[in-house]
Amino acid sequence: MFGEDEVSRLDIADVRAAYDRIARYLPETPLVQHPAFARALGCDAWLKLESAQPTGAFKVRGGVNWMAVNVEQVRERGVVTASTGNHGQSIAYAAALYGVPAVIYAPAGANPFKVRAMEAMGAEVRLEGQDFQASVAVAERAAQEEGRRFISSGDEPLLIAGVATMALEAFARRSFDVLIVPVGGGSNAAGAALVAKALSAQTRVIAVCSAQAPAAHDAWLRREHVRYESQSTLAEGLATRESYDLPQSLLAEYLDDFVLVDDREIAEGVRFLIEHAHQLAEPAGAAALACARRLRTEIAGASVLLPVTGANISLASLRDIMFTKS
Repeated sequence: MFGEDEVSRLDIADVRAAYDRIARYLPETPLVQHPAFARALGCDAWLKLESAQPTGAFKVRGGVNWMAVNVEQVRERGVVTASTGNHGQSIAYAAALYGVPAVIYAPAGANPFKVRAMEAMGAEVRLEGQDFQASVAVAERAAQEEGRRFISSGDEPLLIAGVATMALEAFARRSFDVLIVPVGGGSNAAGAALVAKALSAQTRVIAVCSAQAPAAHDAWLRREHVRYESQSTLAEGLATRESYDLPQSLLAEYLDDFVLVDDREIAEGVRFLIEHAHQLAEPAGAAALACARRLRTEIAGASVLLPVTGANISLASLRDIMFTKS
């Protein structure tokens, strides 16, 4: 795990600085309340629609912040990273903004929509590895062999500060009793928790991940690094089988609770969001809602912030979720 010195490198000032860097490139995403949705959920629910970002997901905030700071170091040598899709899109988008060559490694079975999107932004996409962690290993080797800068999707302070601007925007608009944030690698939850506790110490911050990919949850619970041999979640944005130390250190400092939800609950969350709020989310993007439904009695009547972290779902996956109910 990272020690106190590493944790102390990130604070609310870093998030504000990130906001200043990315504001001219990225829109402030909508914070909306759908009355029918809130009533169906049984709480004062607010949706932060990160699906409105140009990449369709929150991670682009981190990519632009990272590239703004490091562009002079990487413009010639280029960057390489690994991703199931949304982090890769964030790096591809930011690299295109700053004229930096980017190579993205993704699992062989990666979401084809996300692969096409990364390629459309000018990145070279290499499909290697059976899952995300395998792609990370290949990307790290390629960085060494080709002289590119490897960008971790989790253990990068500038990525965390960038994605934390989502929470900064939301808390500038209003206060919340509860904030629920999905976790794959943990950058979003770590950054959001940092912001929430800095601006609204009484807000309860809850992280959520798939029970079929529990590495982040188990690392937080045990306060130790966790690596598993496999995971099988339908939510590719949550599909990590190894924890990331820097996000985990921040979560250990700021997080109040961590909940596991089953993939079936996540799929139902996608359907619930479409039916009651007319909003589309990929499975990872509906995980906060799935958690809110699990905690329905506990959060009844509370003001709850639910980030819809992404909507990059393939038509095949959407069809399966909509027409294959358990």
